[in-house]
This record gives sequence, C-alpha cells and structure tokens, in this order.
Amino acid sequence: MKHLSALFTALLAATGVHAGEVQVAVAANFTEPAKQIAAEFTRDTGHLAKLSFGSTGKFYTQITNGAPFEMLLAADDSTPARLEREGHAVNGSRFTYAVGTLVLWSSKATFVDAGGEVLKSGRFNKLSIANPKTAPYGAAAVETLKKLNLLEAVQPKFVQGENISQTLQFVSTGNADLGFVALSQVFQDGRITGGSAWIVPAEMHDPILQDAVILKRGESNPAASALQAYLKGDKARAIIRRFGYAIR
Repeated sequence: MKHLSALFTALLAATGVHAGEVQVAVAANFTEPAKQIAAEFTRDTGHLAKLSFGSTGKFYTQITNGAPFEMLLAADDSTPARLEREGHAVNGSRFTYAVGTLVLWSSKATFVDAGGEVLKSGRFNKLSIANPKTAPYGAAAVETLKKLNLLEAVQPKFVQGENISQTLQFVSTGNADLGFVALSQVFQDGRITGGSAWIVPAEMHDPILQDAVILKRGESNPAASALQAYLKGDKARAIIRRFGYAIR
C-alpha cells in the first residue's frame, strides 16, 4: 500500500497535478451530470469534488450562515449574483454552466401528451411542483401555468416538493400523477428515459440560467479554480448536453 501511495504521489508530481479537495453545493436538478463530471474531474486532475445536493434557496441560507462550501452550482443566475454582491463569492468567478429545460412528466407511458393538453383537461388528481420560492424550476412551472391561464384552476391539486428531487420523487412514486421537473432528471443521450413528457417551450417562462460561482471559502483553493475551468471544458460540456441542457 505504501508503494502504491508513493507511486500515485510520484505520478501527480510528474504531471504537475497536486491533488486537492473542493466542497461543492450543487442544485438538485444537476445531480446526475454533476456526479459524472466529478468522476471525470478526479480522473483527469487528481482533485476530488465533494458534492452536496439540495435547493438553491436553502444553499443560499446555509452559505450566508457559514456553511463550509467552496463552490456553488446553482439552479439560477440570481443567487450566485447576490452572493457576489454580498461579499460571499469571489468577484469575476461567476459564469453560466448550463441552461435548464422544464418538462411536464408522468411515470405513466401515455399520460402526458406531446403538447401538454393534459393540464387543460384536468384529468389528473395531483400535480407536483418544486417550491417556487426556493427552486427556480418551481418558479418556471408557476410562470408556465400563468401563461396558460391555468394557475388558479390547477393550484388546488399542487403537491409541493422541497426541491426538484423531491418533486420528481412524488411523481415517480405515484403520489402525484404528473409534475414539472427538470428535463435532466428524465432525459439522457437524446431521449426521455421513461414515462411520458411534454418539454415546455422556452418562451413559456424566463430562461433558467444556471450559474456557478467560487465562494469566498474557496478563493485560495486550487481545486476550486480547477473545477471552474473543468466545467468550461469540452468533456464537462458534452456531459451537460447529454442530460438535455443547453450551453451558452
């Protein structure tokens, strides 16, 4: 074991890589792509990205109360900008790593039609959405329903998730017939992975720009800077696209 450890250290030194660790808060909708990117990041750089998943709004509260995160991959662009303004993030480190897509999804194969007309029909008992006050995909869902003039009609049927992962869980387990979730949660390699879905047109809501930012705790951490650069690289961007996100 000592021999292997020495060999690994020598390999890192030979390639100019010094393994470090970065604590990353990741928006729940980006869970699967983040796991894949983190694995490739470690393989390619030697650095370890330790990921925590949750709602962007809750991460804001935790960060401003001293949580030891060094980087935030948010589900919006306003939270990283706010953290930057308030002195909790490194100026100039913010960038859009992905543009999210909202989808109306059901675990039942034929339940959701390609145009989302099921919302107008009312032939469902429960509709799951993420908390619009803390989750950008929940806010986008409310915007969409307002645009369709359906918010008042369907609001009594809401089952609200704390974040987008819980929202998906409600639909997957049958506690809701359908729900507004992130396309990335039900999409991979160019197709919906199961159930039925309506991909909500982008013009139905404000763009879901997902920004990343290095937090003050990560300002002098080389692993944080390395992850920032890696997210802008071709390998990470290819993974992001495979999960249905757009890149700016």
